[in-house]
Amino acid sequence: MMAIAISLEHLNPVTNAHEEIIRDLSTPDKVVVMPVRFLNEEKEINSKSFPFSFELRKEMLESVFGESITVSSNYTFHAPFKKYFPPLVSKGSWKLRKEILSEIEGNYYTYTGDKAEGIMLRLYRLKPKIGQRKELSATSVKNEMYESVSGGKKEWEKQVPEQVAEMINKKWNNIDTFAYSEDNTTSGLGIKFTRDGNNYI
Repeated sequence: MMAIAISLEHLNPVTNAHEEIIRDLSTPDKVVVMPVRFLNEEKEINSKSFPFSFELRKEMLESVFGESITVSSNYTFHAPFKKYFPPLVSKGSWKLRKEILSEIEGNYYTYTGDKAEGIMLRLYRLKPKIGQRKELSATSVKNEMYESVSGGKKEWEKQVPEQVAEMINKKWNNIDTFAYSEDNTTSGLGIKFTRDGNNYI
């Protein structure tokens, strides 16, 4: 029986590992990918850990998968982010769960390759399936991008789908903007949160 696989992701940027995971999920299930985003009065907050806007990440996914997946904006945190803490107690975190499931009809599960995140998803009754964590991470790809700003090799281009590499090169000012800045993020709920950042699309 077909189920809906919900993939809650950072996707900063979409990597070859993401492509492999999502293709595996789409056989035989329907896949809904939800790239996380952080909003302050409807303006997206970006930072060194989150240099790419939701819209650009959506375009990355659509360039790779076309209409074979659905991309949803329902995984959104609204400032002030303290409303989501402490986990499991705050009304904000349960409201987010409701939003994640608001357009999901029928049997579903969430997917993660992270055991700690899987525990959190289970506590929120989001029916997690925990897969094997891939060696390639978006963080390592992003770090290589920042290193290439100061003359390093462009090895990162081999670690993302070709279409995604083209998009990133066209938006290289995103990387230039954050290459020498501090990483203003903090961890919570199994993910990184932006403490502040530039409103950057």
